[in-house]
Amino acid sequence: MGSKRTRPKQLELLPLESDPEAVFRRQGIVLLAGVDEVGRGPLAGPVVAAAVILPEKSEFPGLTDSKLLTQARREFFDQQVRKQALSFAIQEVGVTEIEALGIWQASLKAMAMAVQQLLPTPELVLIDGPWRLPVALAQQPVVKGDQRCQTIAAASVLAKVYRDQQMESYHLLYPHYNFASHKGYATREHLESLRRWGPCPVHRRTFKGVKEWCR
Repeated sequence: MGSKRTRPKQLELLPLESDPEAVFRRQGIVLLAGVDEVGRGPLAGPVVAAAVILPEKSEFPGLTDSKLLTQARREFFDQQVRKQALSFAIQEVGVTEIEALGIWQASLKAMAMAVQQLLPTPELVLIDGPWRLPVALAQQPVVKGDQRCQTIAAASVLAKVYRDQQMESYHLLYPHYNFASHKGYATREHLESLRRWGPCPVHRRTFKGVKEWCR
């Protein structure tokens, strides 16, 4: 058996100018995971999280926060990350749990579930944002992590592509709402369809913009 790797001490939030992955690689961390979620803001659909472990020398020129990429570039990077990742996992928390837990706790749960699905187990998890996850793993929050860390950016792309595909499938079930276009976000078109048709089963009925039309 190989020797057990030494986990780094938990650091405070890193300066915005730092390169978090380089910092931890220099400390000897090999199995470095990134985790991110998408779908906190929409009025419908799940919140989705992805976690990724990339090889040390992997490079994805142009990879960044999924929100800053076109759909075509997201889908390109999604395929590249899936091919090259040492491990990745995607998990979702659905509407019923979002309504019961609240979107904040649902987001943390989705990220925690994704991280716990990774094999091998990461030595350190980099989390997009200032929060920590309810998992017994060494972890480091990284503010603006999806723009500063390749692993977190990769996770954001996997989560975004997966969730968009989910919303496109809901579009086939509930075409009145045009989920394929706005993916559940509160666009003018979406709000008008809610006013006209009321919520469907994938709407978050506790959210402002939806609850007003629940009967």
